[in-house]
Amino acid sequence: MGPVYVSYSSTSLNNVRYEASRHFGNKKKGYLKAKIEELDTYSKIKNIMDLYRGISDSKKGFQPRTNIMKDEKGDLFADSHSILARWRNHFSQLLNKHGVNDIRQTEIHK
Repeated sequence: MGPVYVSYSSTSLNNVRYEASRHFGNKKKGYLKAKIEELDTYSKIKNIMDLYRGISDSKKGFQPRTNIMKDEKGDLFADSHSILARWRNHFSQLLNKHGVNDIRQTEIHK
């Protein structure tokens, strides 16, 4: 079955667009107001490092980030559970170069 097309009148579509832009505009205003209040709080309590970090982040704007990794085979994946599992395996292999038995024998001989 193909896609379903719904016909809207131009006024109805314009109303939907208007309401959506109003909704997201209000959300953006609320977010910016909260950020300004947060920076003001940092200024009042003399937390200069967080104040300048917040100012710097606001100047940069939105910086999208993608978390993509390669597994042992070279395949790409992006879901957070696979990424965490990959890092867990990586550090497990990195930190456990010697087997558990080798470490125990070394501790016994000391």
